[in-house]
Formats: sequence, structure tokens, C-alpha cells
Amino acid sequence: MTATGGPKPKAVQVADALREDIKRMKPGDKLPSQRELIDRFGFASQTIQNGLAALRAEGLIVSAGNLGNFVSDGASPSSDVRDDIKEIRSQIQALTERVAALEERSAPGGA
Repeated sequence: MTATGGPKPKAVQVADALREDIKRMKPGDKLPSQRELIDRFGFASQTIQNGLAALRAEGLIVSAGNLGNFVSDGASPSSDVRDDIKEIRSQIQALTERVAALEERSAPGGA
């Protein structure tokens, strides 16, 4: 099966937009809070978290817990089982959103 250029999953949209923001930021700069990102994108908090998880997995940002997310200095991300689990959950959520969109389009009367 190949992609048909349909709409990107919401978490991917968040990650893509934040990647562009990060290009204009310096290492150590703080990203907007999760609440600010929810307001900006209009997506659920889990979707925002999934977008951020993708950026963490790419090593573009680091999480400082309750302090927020910061632009990485480019050092390789530390491997932690909890981070791996979060990334897997993020990928599952993105796939779930894609399947739901495909099912909606293929349903009788769907656009």
C-alpha cells in the first residue's frame, strides 16, 4: 500500500510545525508549554504529546519534566526504556489516527 498524499496525521502536523520553529531557535531555548501548543493547534493534549515525542526521538528536543521541553544541543539522546515506550505509544497513536481517517473515507457515504 502506498501513501496517496492525503492529510497528515495531526501529531505529524504538530511535529512538522515545531521542526520549523526549532530551526529559528537556539539550543536550550524553551518550547511553548503544552497548553500553549493545544491552543495553537487546536488538537488534544495526547496529540501534542505524540508530536513532541517524535521530536524527542529525533533528538531535536529534550524534556526537563515539569520544566518543559527545550531545543537540544545536538548531543545524541540518552536511551531510556521509558522513552522507547513513549515513542512506541506515539507511533501507535499516529497509526490509529491514520486508520481512523482511512476508515472514514472508505465508509459508505464518506468523502
